[in-house]
Amino acid sequence: MTETGELFLGIIAFAVLVMALIQVGAIFAGIRLARRVEQLATQLDQEIKPLIANLTTLSSEAARAAALAAKQAERLDRVFGEMVQRVDETLAAAQAFVNGPARQGMAIVAGARAVFDAFRGLREASRRRTTASRPVVDEEESLFIG
Repeated sequence: MTETGELFLGIIAFAVLVMALIQVGAIFAGIRLARRVEQLATQLDQEIKPLIANLTTLSSEAARAAALAAKQAERLDRVFGEMVQRVDETLAAAQAFVNGPARQGMAIVAGARAVFDAFRGLREASRRRTTASRPVVDEEESLFIG
């Protein structure tokens, strides 16, 4: 072989050696990266599990609180409904209590008014009779001077 062939062969061998070293370095870096990822996954798992457990507990407590609030709202609605019904019944009883005597009072007033109207009608009828018995004087004759 010639010197240039040996030189090229040496360059090729050196390049293969550099490539092998780079590949070995890449393999070691990959192994270190895999270990690091595994550590992060383990640490994340250890830290996230309690957080997820707390979130689960918190959401169940929130659901329980919402159910209690809904139950209290239903009770409040029922209490106000009963209160409104009782107020309506009380107002109806009060109205019946007031309207009964008021109607009777209005009936008495209407009866008294009818009596007064009847007396007034009798008085007007007697005036008409007395006016009809008087002689009718012509208005022009009463105004005549002479």
